[in-house]
Amino acid sequence: MPDIDQIRERFSSDSFATQAAGAVIDRVEPGHAICFMELRPVHLNANSAPMGGAIFTLADFAFAVAANAYSGRVTVTQQVSVNFLSAAKGKKLIAEARCMKQGHSSCFYTVEVRDELDIQVAHFTVNGHSLSPAAESR
Repeated sequence: MPDIDQIRERFSSDSFATQAAGAVIDRVEPGHAICFMELRPVHLNANSAPMGGAIFTLADFAFAVAANAYSGRVTVTQQVSVNFLSAAKGKKLIAEARCMKQGHSSCFYTVEVRDELDIQVAHFTVNGHSLSPAAESR
């Protein structure tokens, strides 16, 4: 079973989430991940609130880590429903992804996004689809 440093290394190739957006894996176990992102000016919209796309990127990354870190298959996002609940007041977003149901080729996750002040920013439900066995090099 890979350790968190190996998982971080694997997901570092998700350049948009990790390099452009600054998403960081905090904790991970099978079917569960917590990732965070320090808010920077590039994440903010014209109203100085985190843009929906920045929030979505973090949530989708947390889902990807939770669904794939310990899996022998490659799972991708198939469908997402998102409710934006409140503007973040803090300087950091935290996404927690949890597996609610795992099937043979599909899964269902929830992702809660909060800021460090515990303001609930968004709620996501994600349907994932498993494509194939993971590459041997992973």
